[in-house]
Amino acid sequence: MVKPTKVTNSIRALRFANGEMTQAELADRVGVTRQTVIAIEQGRYSPSLEVAFKIARVFKVPLDDVFQYPDSED
Repeated sequence: MVKPTKVTNSIRALRFANGEMTQAELADRVGVTRQTVIAIEQGRYSPSLEVAFKIARVFKVPLDDVFQYPDSED
Protein backbone atom coordinates (compact mmCIF):
# COMPACT_ATOMS: atom_id res chain seq x y z
CA MET A 1 0.00 0.00 0.00
CA VAL A 2 1.28 3.46 -0.91
CA LYS A 3 1.91 5.77 2.04
CA PRO A 4 0.13 9.12 1.57
CA THR A 5 2.37 12.16 1.27
CA LYS A 6 2.39 14.84 3.97
CA VAL A 7 2.11 17.49 1.28
CA THR A 8 -1.43 18.83 1.06
CA ASN A 9 -2.86 20.93 -1.73
CA SER A 10 -5.67 23.24 -2.72
CA ILE A 11 -5.97 22.07 -6.32
CA ARG A 12 -9.63 21.07 -6.12
CA ALA A 13 -10.65 24.44 -4.64
CA LEU A 14 -8.52 26.30 -7.18
CA ARG A 15 -10.05 24.35 -10.07
CA PHE A 16 -13.57 25.27 -8.96
CA ALA A 17 -12.57 28.89 -8.34
CA ASN A 18 -11.28 29.02 -11.92
CA GLY A 19 -14.42 28.30 -13.87
CA GLU A 20 -14.86 24.75 -12.58
CA MET A 21 -11.82 23.57 -14.53
CA THR A 22 -11.86 19.80 -14.94
CA GLN A 23 -9.01 17.53 -13.93
CA ALA A 24 -8.54 16.71 -17.62
CA GLU A 25 -8.25 20.41 -18.54
CA LEU A 26 -5.66 20.97 -15.83
CA ALA A 27 -3.75 17.87 -16.93
CA ASP A 28 -3.67 19.12 -20.54
CA ARG A 29 -2.42 22.55 -19.50
CA VAL A 30 0.30 21.10 -17.26
CA GLY A 31 1.34 18.26 -19.57
CA VAL A 32 0.48 15.27 -17.37
CA THR A 33 -2.29 12.67 -17.41
CA ARG A 34 -5.65 13.11 -15.74
CA GLN A 35 -4.73 10.18 -13.47
CA THR A 36 -1.66 12.11 -12.30
CA VAL A 37 -3.78 15.14 -11.44
CA ILE A 38 -6.19 12.89 -9.53
CA ALA A 39 -3.34 11.30 -7.54
CA ILE A 40 -1.79 14.69 -6.71
CA GLU A 41 -5.17 16.17 -5.74
CA GLN A 42 -5.91 13.21 -3.45
CA GLY A 43 -2.49 13.43 -1.78
CA ARG A 44 -1.38 10.02 -3.04
CA TYR A 45 1.46 11.49 -5.09
CA SER A 46 3.75 14.50 -4.77
CA PRO A 47 4.49 16.20 -8.07
CA SER A 48 7.95 17.10 -9.30
CA LEU A 49 8.97 20.69 -8.71
CA GLU A 50 8.48 21.40 -12.40
CA VAL A 51 4.90 20.10 -12.36
CA ALA A 52 4.17 21.91 -9.09
CA PHE A 53 5.30 25.23 -10.59
CA LYS A 54 3.30 24.59 -13.76
CA ILE A 55 0.15 23.97 -11.70
CA ALA A 56 0.70 27.20 -9.74
CA ARG A 57 1.21 29.12 -12.99
CA VAL A 58 -2.03 27.77 -14.47
CA PHE A 59 -3.89 29.29 -11.52
CA LYS A 60 -1.64 32.42 -11.44
CA VAL A 61 -0.91 31.97 -7.73
CA PRO A 62 2.26 31.41 -5.66
CA LEU A 63 3.35 27.82 -5.08
CA ASP A 64 2.45 28.14 -1.38
CA ASP A 65 -1.17 28.82 -2.34
CA VAL A 66 -1.33 25.45 -4.11
CA PHE A 67 0.83 23.18 -1.94
CA GLN A 68 1.31 23.12 1.82
CA TYR A 69 3.81 21.15 3.91
CA PRO A 70 3.53 20.87 7.72
CA ASP A 71 5.99 22.95 9.71
CA SER A 72 6.77 20.20 12.21
CA GLU A 73 7.03 16.42 12.21
CA ASP A 74 4.47 15.31 14.82
